[in-house]
Amino acid sequence: MSKKYFGTDGIRGRVNSKNINGDMFFKFGLASGTYFRSQKKIKQTAIIAKDTRLSGYTLEPALVSGLTSAGMHVYTLGPLPTNGLAMLTKSMRANMGIMITASHNPHQDNGLKLFGPDGMKLSDKIEKKIENLIDKKVSIHLSQPKKLGRVKRLETGTKDYLKILKKNFTKDFNLKGLRIVIDCANGAGYKAGPELLNSLGAKVITIGVKPNGLNINKRCGSTYPNKIKSAVIKNKAHLGISLDGDADRIIMCDEKGNIIDGDQIIAALATRWKSKKMLKGGVVGTLMSNYGLEKFFKSEKIRFIRANVGDRYVKEKMKKKNFNLGGEQSGHIILGKFATTGDGLLVALEALFTIRKGKKASIYFNKFKKTPQILENIEVKNKNIINHPDTKKSIKIAEKLIKGQGRIVVRKSGTESKIRVMGESENKELLKKCVDLISRKIK
Repeated sequence: MSKKYFGTDGIRGRVNSKNINGDMFFKFGLASGTYFRSQKKIKQTAIIAKDTRLSGYTLEPALVSGLTSAGMHVYTLGPLPTNGLAMLTKSMRANMGIMITASHNPHQDNGLKLFGPDGMKLSDKIEKKIENLIDKKVSIHLSQPKKLGRVKRLETGTKDYLKILKKNFTKDFNLKGLRIVIDCANGAGYKAGPELLNSLGAKVITIGVKPNGLNINKRCGSTYPNKIKSAVIKNKAHLGISLDGDADRIIMCDEKGNIIDGDQIIAALATRWKSKKMLKGGVVGTLMSNYGLEKFFKSEKIRFIRANVGDRYVKEKMKKKNFNLGGEQSGHIILGKFATTGDGLLVALEALFTIRKGKKASIYFNKFKKTPQILENIEVKNKNIINHPDTKKSIKIAEKLIKGQGRIVVRKSGTESKIRVMGESENKELLKKCVDLISRKIK
């Protein structure tokens, strides 16, 4: 289904550009408010959270104006992890939740992630309906003066979110005796992350908890894991936790300084859940999940299927197949038993619940040998270059060369102006040759 504004994970782009500006956010608010108001629910409520970007101060009021103009009552929560918003949308029985964020992107980008009353990201079908409303004349959707929505600031968002998180674990669960490094990427989890770990008794070493509006994801967070690596070694910590800008991703680091990506985290959780008879159906990965993970699950007799890239597509596949665990190599991991979307803090708690008993992270997270992988992220002006005959020809040649010895995946980024070229093979020389062949042609 072709969409005009929404990508694989909401709407994202450069601030004050085509879609990411006050004018468009007013229209997004008006259109989404109009759609959910039409669902004939008695309570017409939207809740809004955001990360720490300076542009949030510009975009949030425009979004609120659009929603209230559609007759929606709005609660604003301030900085809060994305899954915190999803959980509160459901617990507060709101019609919709909107997260203002550009996730792991730099501060000059921003965007939206939309959630329905069930705490789930909106389907392609609903996003398309909202897009159709965006393009209609504004005056059609405006409410009568006495039917305008009201706005209220909710100061207890972080506290309420942490309370929901901790309810998923036993009352006696604590982290006393553990030294933990947490890097909050100067983003949405900068309050919730340290507060959660401190409340459970851990000795916490913090990084990326001083947002200034411009330093979100800047040489910190899950896209820059060397920060936790050096901090773990320096502080002799038991575990390092690295979140992204909206805290829905997690990358970890063991006590030896080894970086643990999403695939290794999923492998560890799946084997533990299987042994505890908590695993339902199997595991959903993506096209980018390492082939070594697939082989490991086969050896463990755990079903594994791939979805398109994007945690929304992972969740949709989980729901369809009735699986309760899924995620991405990048650290988007969905614990279907507890959450509707990726949550770095929830995944961290699930891992810490196991290693708190003295198990070393280097053992718990070392489940399989990765197949060598190369990922090239190529910046392009037009992502449709992927459909150019010369690009297609180079992909076909590379696939033919690597056939039987590995695999190639070439796709458009759903969140950036990039083409991602990924290859996997034990034959490293052949792997490099195939990835280079396609990358050079695109460049």
